[in-house]
Amino acid sequence: MDKRNQFSLMMEALTEIIQEDSARLAPSASPKGTDDLPTLKSVLADIAPLPNEALFLGQADDGLPVLLNLYDPVPGPILISGDESSGKTSLLQTVASAADLLHPASRVQYAIITSKPDEWESFHDNQNNAGIYSTEDDNAGELLQSLVDWAHKNKGEESAILLFVDRLEDIVKLSEQAQQNLRWLLLRGTSRRVWCFVTLNAGNAKELMDWLSFFRTRLFGYVEDQNNAHLLTGNRDHTLDHLVAGTQFALRENEKLLNFWLPAID
Repeated sequence: MDKRNQFSLMMEALTEIIQEDSARLAPSASPKGTDDLPTLKSVLADIAPLPNEALFLGQADDGLPVLLNLYDPVPGPILISGDESSGKTSLLQTVASAADLLHPASRVQYAIITSKPDEWESFHDNQNNAGIYSTEDDNAGELLQSLVDWAHKNKGEESAILLFVDRLEDIVKLSEQAQQNLRWLLLRGTSRRVWCFVTLNAGNAKELMDWLSFFRTRLFGYVEDQNNAHLLTGNRDHTLDHLVAGTQFALRENEKLLNFWLPAID
């Protein structure tokens, strides 16, 4: 697999900085529960400053950050899959909270489409939040249209927009035009710095195979059923029932799965 298609524990520009601090950052053992997890603010304080293009996703077992380069479109949209209560929404909220802490709103904003807006109530007044939209309302479709329009005009600017779609299963509630706009964003959004992060319940993967083809970059939460795990990972040797539901995820690096943790949101 092309290395540019992979997530990495560190972006190339950060290698020297993080290697110097790795001994200080590395925990003596992997966290076992939420009480053992460091706070997001403390983790970000340890790794700051980060380049403008770095988006924080989580913390690997050795203490190094898992980062996404917002200026490199190659990874494409990101699928976050797992069983119910595996922490998919928590991962989205971790990324959103880190964006609030690390990036000015002029550089990075995010918008949320969800069937459960109440889960995002605490984000309403956050500086980088461009809006919370319900899949039950027409304004979710209007958001997708506005993002397509923005993407067409955004040619090389440094600003980026993160679109969090919580529950791909609920996209069928949107209009056909809205679904078409989402497909366009999944295909071309990252080249115009619109990054789609989309969650999916593992049990619904088989019914949404036509959507899965849009995602070559996938993050995995706890999945009990091995058939679902194989379908999502594309590798029958990979299992996902070792992950800690709610706090631990994995990503593919070459033919291996790399585990990482979600810090506790302050």
